[in-house]
Amino acid sequence: MRPPRPRLCRLECPGKLFLEILYSLLCEFTAYCSPFYPSSNVALVLRIVQRFSKERRLPVDRFCWVGVGIFQEEDDLPYEEEIIRNPYSVKCWMRYIEFKQNGTKSILNMIYERALKELPGSYKLWYNYLRERRKQVKGKCIMEPAYEEINNCHERALVFMHKMPRIWLDYCQFLVSQCKITRSRRTFDRALRALPVTQHPRIWPLYLRFARNLPLPETAIRVYRRYLKLSPENAEEYIDYLRSCGKLDEAAVRLAAVVNDESFVSKEGKSNYQLWHELCDLISQNPDKVNSLNVGAIIRGGLTRFTDQLGKLWCSLADYYIRSGHFEKARDVYEEAILTVVTVRDFTQVFDSYAQFEESMIAAKMETTSEMGKDEDEDIDLELRLARFEQLIARRPLLLNSVLLRQNPHNVHEWHKRVKLYEGKPRQIINTYTEAVQTVDPMKATGKPSSLWVSFAKFYEENEQLDDARTIFEKATKVNYKQVDDLAGVWCEYGEMELRHENYEQALRILRKATAIPSKKAEYFDVSEPVQNRVYKSLKVWSMLADLEESMGTFQSTKAVYDRIIDLRIATPQIIINYAMFLEEHNYFEESFKSYERGIALFRWPNVYDIWNTYLTKFIDRYGGKKLERARDLFEQALDGCPAKFAKTIYLLYAKLEEEFGLARHAMAVYERATQAVDNTERHHMFNIYIKRAAEIYGVTYTRAIYQKAIEVLPDEHSRDMCLRFADMESKLGEIDRGRAIYSYCSQICDPRMTATFWQTWKEFEIRHGNEDTIREMLRIKRSVQATYNTQVNFMSSQMMKATTNATISDLAPGQMGLDDMKLLEQQAQQLAAEAEQDKPKLKEKILFVRSDTSRSELAELAKQANPDEIDIDDEDGDDEDQGPEEVQLEQKSVPTAVFGGLKEGED
Repeated sequence: MRPPRPRLCRLECPGKLFLEILYSLLCEFTAYCSPFYPSSNVALVLRIVQRFSKERRLPVDRFCWVGVGIFQEEDDLPYEEEIIRNPYSVKCWMRYIEFKQNGTKSILNMIYERALKELPGSYKLWYNYLRERRKQVKGKCIMEPAYEEINNCHERALVFMHKMPRIWLDYCQFLVSQCKITRSRRTFDRALRALPVTQHPRIWPLYLRFARNLPLPETAIRVYRRYLKLSPENAEEYIDYLRSCGKLDEAAVRLAAVVNDESFVSKEGKSNYQLWHELCDLISQNPDKVNSLNVGAIIRGGLTRFTDQLGKLWCSLADYYIRSGHFEKARDVYEEAILTVVTVRDFTQVFDSYAQFEESMIAAKMETTSEMGKDEDEDIDLELRLARFEQLIARRPLLLNSVLLRQNPHNVHEWHKRVKLYEGKPRQIINTYTEAVQTVDPMKATGKPSSLWVSFAKFYEENEQLDDARTIFEKATKVNYKQVDDLAGVWCEYGEMELRHENYEQALRILRKATAIPSKKAEYFDVSEPVQNRVYKSLKVWSMLADLEESMGTFQSTKAVYDRIIDLRIATPQIIINYAMFLEEHNYFEESFKSYERGIALFRWPNVYDIWNTYLTKFIDRYGGKKLERARDLFEQALDGCPAKFAKTIYLLYAKLEEEFGLARHAMAVYERATQAVDNTERHHMFNIYIKRAAEIYGVTYTRAIYQKAIEVLPDEHSRDMCLRFADMESKLGEIDRGRAIYSYCSQICDPRMTATFWQTWKEFEIRHGNEDTIREMLRIKRSVQATYNTQVNFMSSQMMKATTNATISDLAPGQMGLDDMKLLEQQAQQLAAEAEQDKPKLKEKILFVRSDTSRSELAELAKQANPDEIDIDDEDGDDEDQGPEEVQLEQKSVPTAVFGGLKEGED
């Protein structure tokens, strides 16, 4: 029951006595009523005392609330009045608390207690109050009673704040710091029960950290088991803890469950194989601690799942048996592994581990033998282990070859390598060949499967078992190969084997059988048909048959073979040439030429080039000029449609024929046609040949027209060379004016900056044969040409001029030049003229024109000689000009009178 509220009355007594009485009453009131009455009544009493003290002029700070331990000051009165007005306002209480923050801790705590009595459901007040209380005991011994008081405060707070995770977290952390293990664990459990499941992720990290730090693994394991029911994706964390505390059996079980869960996603980014590899390492390296799992079944299950990592899994399984002490089982595992892996990487891993295991076994046995002394049984065991290790090393190439064949059983090259590994062991070689020809599928083979059959037959041949070799070849010819060339190679090897043993008739019979036309003909490239129906068109077999017929057959049989090749339209230009040479050797020249004609009809350019070249050469050698018209027809036929790339040889051969057996003018016509028909890259060379032959046949003067045409047709580079040669020829003939005209013409395509050789040659020519006027004209032309090129490439020339003269040329419009440019050109012209004056030979008498370096007498002799190429020109007109104009007889006639009008007769 709540006690009755005491009444306050006004007492009339002296001040000091009143204060004493009031003091005693307040003490009793406070001790009796403060736990039951709100703080507003206390504030009311305080205001009464304050008013009385003002009337009596006594200080109020003499009074205190002894029961609650609050020393009221005058500054607290506004806050107390505000609390009286708003006792349920959190802001009022917080302002009061902030004001008393620097006061004594007991007063601050009492204000918090008063506030919480008014507002027991305020999270803000509870949170700040608990934080303040924890701060007050920070640094103190955990055995202090104050810790328990604070724990009780937390418990009181949780009565109202049991849904607030922050309160639980702070309380749990506070208990953990006090090292109260059981109470902390129970508090964590209470928090998990009180809070909704959506708030559990805030509690579990602290709970798990607390459990991991405990020296009791069983407690942590139980906590983790509960945690994984809520968050199974964090199983890796639990597994790591189990491995750290030595609970490997539980860790292996959990890891196996994770590996088998296809929906599991690792938070650490590990793949399923990485988890599986960790499981294999765990159970293989700790066989004595992992008892709940079947290690062999687990690892073999991994072998079927992870086929690209077989090496590591096999090594893990063997390592498990080794650590378990089952060495024979480990050896069986290694043997099974090296006989089943299909990649070189896995084989290398397993073999290296196997070899290391054998070495360790030998080393351990040697140590045991040395410690226990010599024993016959121990020595035998050691020798057995050494022999086993040596055999393993010796088997490595064969085992590696087996791996490659398991990887690709249709690899022909590896089968050949396997046969070489069995060298010296006939039985194994025969078995290997037999297995190879039965295993390799010709349609999937890598390499030529026919080479296996051929090598198999050669093995019997080398061991002088020809019948067996023939049997192998007969079987090989019936195999359905992918390519016709494989079957053709088998037939040819079959025939060559008979030739090696001098069975010539048998070889011919075999090749004739191979080339026989089957009952069902098929196209050579028709892959839908078996190769046995298409081999009759194999040129490889026909070529060998033709060679055998030439060597051992008759003329008619050989001719029939070549004719059959041509009829099947499988001949090559070389076959045609061989056929013609064969006929020529037997003096069938016309037949030989007919074979050339048949070959020409079969092929087109450029394949027919060799046939034409051989045909024309043989025809000329045979008949020479006897059948000139026929030869000309052949050449014209060859040149009809001939590409420019191959025309040069045929034209030269044609021109040679005309020179030796025909007419020179015909040869010149052929050369002229050749200059137009050959390739552009060979035209310059053709003109050189044309000029040389024309000079030899008709003389140098005949080449003038050729030079002119060459200069017109050839590109500038070759045309420039032709001009120099033409001018040099004219100067040697004494035609100085012609030579100068050629130089002048050629100068239009000669940039002085790029063709200094031409201008130097012309300069030397003018020094030898010219005078001051001609040199000046040459320099003028050079300036003109240079100006032309400057106009065409204005930018380039301006850059070059700037580099040479260090002068800046202004930008000019195309086709125009400034005064500065003209001055520069004039200076260069004067410099060239000065150099020419220095180089000019000094003569005793002044000569205005020098025709050549020959003397006057030699010139007179040359003038007397008759020039065979001189053109007969009628000089009558010239003689008339020398005689001067004829006098013209003018006839006088009187002018009619009517012309003068009406003049008088006396004035005529």
